[in-house]
Amino acid sequence: MAPPLALDIDGTLTTSEHTIDPRVFDALSGWDGPVVMATGKSFPYPVALCHFIGIEERVIAENGGVVYGEDTLRFTGDPDRAAAAIEAFVDRGGAVGYGTVDTTNRWRETELAVSIDADEALLREVAAEFDLSVVDTGYAFHVKTPGVEKGVGLETMAELLGVDVASFVAIGDSENDASMFEVAGESYAVANADDRAKAAADTVLGESYFDGTLSVLRSIDSSV
Repeated sequence: MAPPLALDIDGTLTTSEHTIDPRVFDALSGWDGPVVMATGKSFPYPVALCHFIGIEERVIAENGGVVYGEDTLRFTGDPDRAAAAIEAFVDRGGAVGYGTVDTTNRWRETELAVSIDADEALLREVAAEFDLSVVDTGYAFHVKTPGVEKGVGLETMAELLGVDVASFVAIGDSENDASMFEVAGESYAVANADDRAKAAADTVLGESYFDGTLSVLRSIDSSV
């Protein structure tokens, strides 16, 4: 059996235009081992991706705030505190940046996200007052409970699957993947990764986006 995978989505399974690389579907649909989608996106996004690929729904969402697998759903984090912090941020002139409907945050359960174009200094100042942390994924600022990380989520997922977390191969591109890299047995940062991810990874790939991810999958299983 192939090793279990822990895969970030944005920047890792996508193209440089931020769309899912179509090669993802063939590469992952036949993977002979568990595949876990580990993302900062809200819960429905990775569940839908698993559904359309045709693999079991095994998901770490909201940077570890939501873990779903083996018919078990777990939440970690304080959404009320995050909501209060965002309200204070807006009251002080900050802008969430996602419009009236805000599909980025509509289904979030444990944290909230703010546009990457927002006033970062103000956001961090307000978050600190509420004892919250801010993670810059390169795509958004995530306001979340300290200690809620993808790495903790991956440990939970390993427990649900009954496997050693060190058996996972993890691939990602941003600072929210660093904690996942620290607990996985093998970790890879794609070439477009930020400095924190590159520093935490065992290997920094020469290829970017899904080209990099695919190179790892093919090194493990040449039939991919």
